Amino acid sequence: MIAQKLKLNFNSCKNQNAIQTLMPYAFAGGWVFDDEATGLVREAFVCGMDDIITEMVERAGIEDAANGFRLTFSATPFPNYTHSFEWLRPEMGGNMYHCPENSITGWLCPALFKYFKKAPKMLYARADAAN
Repeated sequence: MIAQKLKLNFNSCKNQNAIQTLMPYAFAGGWVFDDEATGLVREAFVCGMDDIITEMVERAGIEDAANGFRLTFSATPFPNYTHSFEWLRPEMGGNMYHCPENSITGWLCPALFKYFKKAPKMLYARADAAN
């Protein structure tokens, strides 16, 4: 089976999707996202994750990212991911991750658990234009 060969961990994700997509946008000087499926509205990326996202959209050359862009992420590598996140430790109900591609460390709040049953040891992501 392909999933076994790739060592996909479908049990780590509450909704059983291997790849997730969010549509972050700029709000009040930072990056936020809405996700109707989880009930999150203007959920903020803070404590370093905002800096990581800014670097991701700049590196991807997304000109109108402030009005929304596609953020694809997974606990398993996927083709053409551009950033990886190494789990460091739990902190204040969330989890600290380090992104070696830009040497920035950031905190993912407990909203992470809307997408994963437990904090993945690795996350993989890429930013693309919304269109």
